[in-house]
Amino acid sequence: MKSWDAVLNSKQPADIALLLEGTFPFVSGGVSSWVNQIICGLPEFSFSLIFLGGNREFYDGYRYQCPDNVVHLECHYLMESWSEKKAKPIKGNENIFSHVHKMHECLRSQNSSFYDSSLSVVMNALGNENELAREDFLYSEESWNQIKEYYKKYCTAPSFVDYFWTIRTMHAPLFILAEIVKNFSEVKVLHSISTGYAGMLGMMAEKTKKLPYILSEHGIYTKERKIDLAQADWITDASETFGASLDDDVSYIRRLWIRFFEGIGKLTYSSADPIISLYEGNRQRQIDDGADRLRTNIIPNGIDIERFTLLRNQRPEGIPPILALIGRVVPIKDVKTFIRSMHTICNKIPDAKGWIVGPEDEDEDYANECHALCESLNLQNNVEFLGFQKVDDILKQISLIVLTSISEALPLVILEAYASGVPALATDVGSCRELIEGNNEEDKLIGFSGRVVQIANPEETAKAAIELLTDETVWKKAQKAAIERVERYYTQKDMFEKYRKIYNQALEKI
Repeated sequence: MKSWDAVLNSKQPADIALLLEGTFPFVSGGVSSWVNQIICGLPEFSFSLIFLGGNREFYDGYRYQCPDNVVHLECHYLMESWSEKKAKPIKGNENIFSHVHKMHECLRSQNSSFYDSSLSVVMNALGNENELAREDFLYSEESWNQIKEYYKKYCTAPSFVDYFWTIRTMHAPLFILAEIVKNFSEVKVLHSISTGYAGMLGMMAEKTKKLPYILSEHGIYTKERKIDLAQADWITDASETFGASLDDDVSYIRRLWIRFFEGIGKLTYSSADPIISLYEGNRQRQIDDGADRLRTNIIPNGIDIERFTLLRNQRPEGIPPILALIGRVVPIKDVKTFIRSMHTICNKIPDAKGWIVGPEDEDEDYANECHALCESLNLQNNVEFLGFQKVDDILKQISLIVLTSISEALPLVILEAYASGVPALATDVGSCRELIEGNNEEDKLIGFSGRVVQIANPEETAKAAIELLTDETVWKKAQKAAIERVERYYTQKDMFEKYRKIYNQALEKI
């Protein structure tokens, strides 16, 4: 392995540019683990990594070693789009802003094609002096007039000041993306691991550089942003401030953010081919959100079966009453439901242990609330916060992996648990039901490899956990099904072969 400093801002050309938003190599687990897996598993391809973060102070170091086939890394922080220059009056390019207007109208229309010529004009103009530079967006008369027009035409609730600054906050990062594209390192194929700003970067590079563009989505970005935005306490507007009902819809500013991410999601889908998801439910969601059905493809996560098979032989005898939630301590993982379920579990199984295994620094307020909940339920001796750990060290000690998430895609941790001989208990989100109960008739014949429960239901979660941990026959049947399912349908070898084929097909287009 080489050092990250050796590839940081290097000029070495690469086969594949991976466009990464808030993940590898600065965040551990989840999508980042998959990115590391793909890079290391396909050593015949060289990779350039373009990392997009929010604020650079959130990323305090590399969480992975640098694979030998990574030849370039560059990092960009979208919050830095607010480094202000002295304002000066600018007229603005009337022709370009007319195309901006047409593009926005196209995005608002449910039936419009996103191959609209205005989109290409805007993408080529974005960031270019005398066309649509950052200063044109921030200070020009044309930009001001367009913001005023849209406010009068579409906005009813928040003040103009709130609307104005929301528009600026949304769109300013696009000029960083335009600058990245302008200075793009030499690559042959683009591969984004989400829509959002990373997907937008891919679309802009595809439009201007004419490079093949692949999109993989683990979770559906727009769905996850809707969850985040529904909970965000940094968004307020008049309807919320004065206590108006939000039963019929979320506030205007929240809807504006949601429409923004929906819009750039559709733009990403318009450029990417293929568009890859992890399972059928997410593929259908992509289609519903504007993806061309013919471009969609499913490639499930896969794991190194042999690596985890070794852990089976290290398991203790019997069924140790240890449950683990492996994941970030953040609201989307609903750690509080896991803690509350442990209260009921411990009433039935007094020596039960609940391990919460994952970093707590992403949302420190939520993590503190989880600790406080443990104390209020007198669970300090039963629930342990272990922080980030090597998953191999955890899986060989536990008897049940638990996911109480309110949103998931196809969790790698369930597959890793299965290969280690550990059944799963998960909420009915993402692909969890098909992972536990089977995806098709042949798969369903294998049997249940755990239990599926409803979201935010600690009593149901506890009941299912108690059944699995106290009935050896039930637990062993679930273990057998888990091992058979992962070995038949979710191998790393199959996943690598599918991505190898997609990369080679893309390289042949050049």
